[in-house]
Amino acid sequence: MEFKKKILENGLTVLHEKRDVPVTTVMLAAKFGAVYESSEEKGIAHFMEHLCFKGTDKRDVKQIAGEVEKVGGDLNAFTHEEVTAYHVKLPSEHLNVAMDVIFDIFFNASFPEVEVEKEGNVICEEIKMYRDNPRMHVLDKIKNNLYEKPFGDFIGGTKETVKSMTRDQLFKKHRSVYVPKNSILCVVGNNDFEEVLKLAEELVVDRDGEKIEKPEIKFQDVKDVEKRGDIHQANLALGFHFPIASEAGRYAAEVFSTILGQGMSSKLFSEVREKRGLVYGVKSELDLGKNYGYMIIWAGTDPEKVKDVIEISLKEYGKMGEITENELEEAKVQVIGNRYVESEGSNDTAVNLIMEEAAGNAKDYYEYEKNINAVTLEDIRELAKISEYASFSLEP
Repeated sequence: MEFKKKILENGLTVLHEKRDVPVTTVMLAAKFGAVYESSEEKGIAHFMEHLCFKGTDKRDVKQIAGEVEKVGGDLNAFTHEEVTAYHVKLPSEHLNVAMDVIFDIFFNASFPEVEVEKEGNVICEEIKMYRDNPRMHVLDKIKNNLYEKPFGDFIGGTKETVKSMTRDQLFKKHRSVYVPKNSILCVVGNNDFEEVLKLAEELVVDRDGEKIEKPEIKFQDVKDVEKRGDIHQANLALGFHFPIASEAGRYAAEVFSTILGQGMSSKLFSEVREKRGLVYGVKSELDLGKNYGYMIIWAGTDPEKVKDVIEISLKEYGKMGEITENELEEAKVQVIGNRYVESEGSNDTAVNLIMEEAAGNAKDYYEYEKNINAVTLEDIRELAKISEYASFSLEP
């Protein structure tokens, strides 16, 4: 891949991967997400993401979406713990459209007063949606059991925090964190780097922001159960703090999770579903940031089988310390293969490049295979020694 990076004079970081395909993804991210929020402002990053689509001095809501969609493009955004990103995917020949729209909503969002209350109501409905979905609710609560507030809180906030936010509060926060020196532009597609730089320099807004302080992340290992009368299946999650002090820890975690619970050939799927028939779904998932890292095991089962599933899952976790060199090497091939398949999409590549840059250096994305291959049996065995865990189950 042809990759280039440049930091402009105003501080904006520009990443570019040239591809010989007629599709381009443009992604613009602020290095501000839920991890930077206090309990009082929990959900503000997500609220700002919604409001950025509600109009600028140049465009109203319909024009923002219309200009992208009329050339065959797609516009969206997401809020993460460490970044908030806006992205457009469209035919490469319309790069200027993507850049113009995305820079406008990112830097110039006007946050109309009438939209703040309406969008606050929309977000409250989104919060209800997550709670009403058993699997989503369990994944939210296991994070809450792994970390104290404010980091442990739901990324979208609560009805109370969302409803308390004013237009002035949201607008002031936006203008203080959506600044060039705190932003990353990533373009993946069939466009020249010089063209990308020229458009970025023309469109970027020159303003300074404030220093962003990250609240302290405090660990905990809470175990609890929630009863709910309107469901028939129990959903459960186990959570483990994974060390990420070194780069090696991150890559070892990916290999560990793949062997344990990702895919139908994983140890959990084979033991809990195929051998014993206790679940329809069981898997492991990772959330690894710059300053935190955890793995969860999720399963849905009969309420009478919750203890059995937890016991078997913990046993399989511990047995990870007994894997063979051959199993490790097979897992590396799988993990690397998964990354290659994922990287076919320009959007996924843009996300990964931005996350790597936010964590340290985007060029690490291209060292992935080497770093995975460097994982040792001892790395896996160290993770298998972790005995403390959090748990949460939602049961009828």
